[in-house]
Amino acid sequence: MTNKKRRRPADQYQLPPHIVRSQQLAAARRAKLNPRPTVAPIRTILGIFGVFLLCGGMALFFWLPARSLVDDLRSNGSTVAATVTGVDNKPKYVKVRLVTGPRMGAEVKLSDYAGMYPDVNTGDSLLVTYDTEDPSRILSDSWVTNPPFNLPFYGASVGAVLFLVGTVAATLRRRWILRNWPTDATATVSADREKPCIPDNTHPLTKP
Repeated sequence: MTNKKRRRPADQYQLPPHIVRSQQLAAARRAKLNPRPTVAPIRTILGIFGVFLLCGGMALFFWLPARSLVDDLRSNGSTVAATVTGVDNKPKYVKVRLVTGPRMGAEVKLSDYAGMYPDVNTGDSLLVTYDTEDPSRILSDSWVTNPPFNLPFYGASVGAVLFLVGTVAATLRRRWILRNWPTDATATVSADREKPCIPDNTHPLTKP
């Protein structure tokens, strides 16, 4: 009986060297025709994320104190009449004199709402609401009942959202590129294998 030729297990099969070289050369040619896009460095992504944190912190800075002041005045505030006695932009402030209530005659500066003040002139009359426990916390009554559009907060919030989207997009793009394109080192090695071997002529091949 003739012995049957044993087949090599599939997991031990290796491609011939010339096929491996052909695949490497083909990969190098594809890398030249379709170069890998620029990958965003990690420090750039971290920088974008840092700006997102900065914008988010600014949004909270413009939102939380203003909302806290309005809520406190709504619950513990006293509304009285006042007259504007001074308006200035350098530094920016609005000073009023209370003309009714237990603190009649006192002059105080209006609190800012996210860095904003009402558009008034000296001599104007308006209703103000102040905190009975801390009279320095005082706003125009119209701003307590109907707070103005908090432009600094919304501007910082939009910036935070944009930079957060930019961080996520840059991270996903980086992962996709690194997953679908070979590294520069692999492409370089494959390209070097494509170059013909040139003998070194610095040493004679024949004996003297």
